[in-house]
Amino acid sequence: MNRSILKLAIPNIISNITIPLLGLVDMILMGHLSSPIYIGAIALGGTIFSVLYSFFSFLRAGTTGFTAQSYGANDSTEINYSLYRSTTIAIAAFILILCIQNPIAKLSFTILDGSIDVKNLAITYFFVRIWAAPANMMLYCLNGWFIGMQNTKIPMTIAIIINVLNIVFSIFFVVVMKQDVVGVALGTVIAQYCGLITAIIFLFTKYRKYLIKIDIHILLNISKIKRFFKVNTDLMIRSILLVFTIAFFTNQSAKLGDNILSINMILLQFFYIFSYFTDGFAYAGEALVGKYIGAKDSDNLRGVVMHLFKWGAIISVPFAILYAIFPTPFVKLISDHPVIISEIQPYYIYMMSIPIITFAAFIWDGIYIGATASKAIRNTMIISSIIIFLPTWYFLTPIYGNHGLWISFLSFMLARGISMTFFAKKNILQILNYQ
Repeated sequence: MNRSILKLAIPNIISNITIPLLGLVDMILMGHLSSPIYIGAIALGGTIFSVLYSFFSFLRAGTTGFTAQSYGANDSTEINYSLYRSTTIAIAAFILILCIQNPIAKLSFTILDGSIDVKNLAITYFFVRIWAAPANMMLYCLNGWFIGMQNTKIPMTIAIIINVLNIVFSIFFVVVMKQDVVGVALGTVIAQYCGLITAIIFLFTKYRKYLIKIDIHILLNISKIKRFFKVNTDLMIRSILLVFTIAFFTNQSAKLGDNILSINMILLQFFYIFSYFTDGFAYAGEALVGKYIGAKDSDNLRGVVMHLFKWGAIISVPFAILYAIFPTPFVKLISDHPVIISEIQPYYIYMMSIPIITFAAFIWDGIYIGATASKAIRNTMIISSIIIFLPTWYFLTPIYGNHGLWISFLSFMLARGISMTFFAKKNILQILNYQ
């Protein structure tokens, strides 16, 4: 079981590590410019895309769950149509986004807080990066399908190509061409299309036999479509609430001033680093849990859940220790502004708490997605964001300021782990009708 998990997890970990590395490089490039407003600008611009893409991130998670279960059941027809259905929705989605980009921008910058200078830079960033939407949507579908097929090496290769090229292009445009936030956005756009081309090449070379002629009657099978949309609607609500919480956290940070916004965005990078590392095991859980449910293999289903949590606990400890021992050197990698270095120190306690508090939520995410237990994952997110996060923020932030904001965010993550643990027996372990 450990070999099966690591075979899928290690490529995911390698690919996921490149994602926060990209975020760090962007922060470093902006953090060493003349003013902290550049960090705030890409933070606000990035928040818009996080919220926007959260509406469609089900394309990856849902595709993985359905494909993995079809793979376990050896249902070659549904393996094919898991990909076809998701790509059809992706095409409609990115056409819609490009058509309404101006209203999206107007609404976003009406809601988001920040200084005029930060907002102006963020608007410029938005209208460049929006053109990466088609590639991003299609990559959701293709990467989700590859993972469902128990192949995480292809998504790893794609992610490495995208993020390495993104870093190279961003450095070129920012350092050489002096393009500041425009350079970072251009780097993202070009790299995303390079990744999409790579994914299509893999699809046609390794999985050509699955690219059968589309039968419109199978594609539009009513019962399949209903289940597809039911699961993916729940996953969409879950993703929206997750990104809403992070966006709300970012917006409230901006209300506390440009320096607090920069400080919190820097600290969030260390949350992302740990989350993407842990997500390697969560993605392995998606693939294996889906496969064992499709194959009706209850013993291995039970075993993979237990082993995933062992790995989650094991990796959280060294991260917590590193964050506790070396906080200032890590922060200085991102920004060397003396004001930031001075003002960030009281918040180091939250940085070192992240791994221990959050790992259970990340692991359960993968397990629930692989089981397509979408209703439960939706409900636990509602509990954590609406019932825990917002009231905690409301009562603590007026008294404790940024400390209250961080306590509310970490309470949200802790509530996710606890609530998914509580609902797991009914929604995961009883799927195959055993106690």
